[in-house]
Amino acid sequence: MQISPAFIRYLLVGAVNTVFGYSVFALLIFIGWHYSIALLFATVAGVIFNFQTFGKLVFKQSEWRLLWKFVAVYGVLYAVNVLLVFGFLYFMRNVYAANALAIIFIAGLGYFLNRRFVYENN
Repeated sequence: MQISPAFIRYLLVGAVNTVFGYSVFALLIFIGWHYSIALLFATVAGVIFNFQTFGKLVFKQSEWRLLWKFVAVYGVLYAVNVLLVFGFLYFMRNVYAANALAIIFIAGLGYFLNRRFVYENN
């Protein structure tokens, strides 16, 4: 099985985007916000940052007309992320670790959804 260059770029750019989004999340948790609200704010900040980085560096398409699709994909990713964190918290007590584990699943789902529904010409 061959891994596409776009997927490798997605993982590399996604690592930078993840550090940004996770830092926002961790800061908000640290100051006492509920994980679902912290995830919402981290997701909104991530959408703004990630739209340009993924569009330009991964999929080679950054037209603003794609933003609404990108936002829709992030809405789905947010919902799945909250559900995963909720589920993982059943087995572990650490919200930081629960979200870090969820990110592994969200990364693969994010690539699939972005490639299929946002940047479909790639």
